[in-house]
Formats: sequence, C-alpha cells, structure tokens
Amino acid sequence: MEMERLGDAVWRSCRTLEWTVDSPGGRSDVSVMMEQTEDWKIPALNTETQQMLKTALTDPSTVDLVKLCDLIVDQALKDSSLCRDAGHVCCTLVQVEAKRSSTSVFRRNVLTRLQQEFSRREETRQRSLHEWVCVVSLLCNVFDSLKVNNSPMAALVDPVYDCLFRLAQHDALVNEVEVDCLALQLHRVGEQLEKLNSRRMDELFFLLRDGFLLQDDLSSMSRLLLLELLECRAASWNLSRNAHRYYYSEVVE
Repeated sequence: MEMERLGDAVWRSCRTLEWTVDSPGGRSDVSVMMEQTEDWKIPALNTETQQMLKTALTDPSTVDLVKLCDLIVDQALKDSSLCRDAGHVCCTLVQVEAKRSSTSVFRRNVLTRLQQEFSRREETRQRSLHEWVCVVSLLCNVFDSLKVNNSPMAALVDPVYDCLFRLAQHDALVNEVEVDCLALQLHRVGEQLEKLNSRRMDELFFLLRDGFLLQDDLSSMSRLLLLELLECRAASWNLSRNAHRYYYSEVVE
C-alpha cells in the first residue's frame, strides 16, 4: 500500500466492520469505563476541556466531538508523554459514542487527523523532531488501543510500519530522540505488528541490524537501545530478567 492511500484504507475498514464493545464477562467495557471516568483524565488539558471529556464519556451527543478530538490530538502532539493516555481516551470515546449514540463522529475525526499528520510527517520532522516523535507516538498508541472486533485496525498497520521505517533510516539513527521513540514504540506494538506482517518486521530489523553494525556515528545510548531491540525480538519480544536488568541498569547509568 502506498503511504498516501491510508485514508481510503481506513474508511473502507471503518465502513465495513463493527466495533466490539462487550466484554467476555457479559458487562460492556463501556459500562465499566463509565464507572471509572475519573481515570480517563489528561491532566495537561485545561479545566474546560476536562469537563468536555467527562461529559462526552457520559453523553457524547451533548458535546462538540470534533472540537474535543482536535483538543486532545493537539495536546498530544505537544507532549509525547500524553500519547498513551490520549490513545486510551480516544478508544474509550469511540466505544462510548458507538454504544450511546450509534454514531462515529469522534472516530472519523481521530482517523482524519491521523491521516493528515501522517501525510505531512516528513515536513513535520524537518520542522521539529519533538513534534515528529509525538506524531509517531500518538499513531502507535491509537493503533495499540483502538480495536475492530478485538483485533488491531489492519488499515493502520502499514502507516505505523512506515513511521518506524523512517525512524530506522541512517539520518534518524544518529538522533537519540528518534532512536528512543523507535525503541519505545517497538516495545509497545512490535509483537502485534509482526503477527500482522512479519515480512515488514524482518525488513525493519535488517535496517536496525545494519545500523548497529555499520554506522560509526551512533551515540553509545543509541547503540545500546538498538542492541536491546535486536535481542528483544530474538527472544520473541520477551527479554529475560537478567537481560532486562542489564540493559536498563546501563540506561540509568
């Protein structure tokens, strides 16, 4: 799939698949989430936005979901530490809206924003590495959280891979912030991605292996993170306790 075809693939997927909101225990995931709305706060959002979010989780039809989507995404693109929370909140709002209103306004706008950010990713990277890693982090976290029939959205697999491949290029591996983002996102979604397209994961790790072995301009931290990734995948994405202790003691030092 060409990168620019993300939008069409997403819309085909969204139009033809049902969103699963029921848990195996018989109670809907939404019902559980509704009882825990205090857990779905993004502290960096202002009071007004927090109230919009709380209201949307109770009655999404009373909230401007397009505005709320933009507020959440805009904030996540300023601070990568918020991306995980943003991914969870987006997933919850999609489920609540589907359950309570039988509409998909929030889902449609989240995917549209992701498409827009993905399409201008190189421009974003040239302008700001910080914003670029936020784009990657948000995309990976939405991919990790947002499921269709309890499975990852197939339409997001190639865009996520494309971003990770960009982080594995020579000019990105010399930047610790990009290598750190690459490592973090592969730990988060690497195993899922490999199950969905193992060929592309092989190609990605060929790049990482070559970067580790052949690039002499990597920092010691970047080299350590790449080595840890190579070992982690070789261990089926599950580092031994000793290996984990070794790598993370090195990071701390």
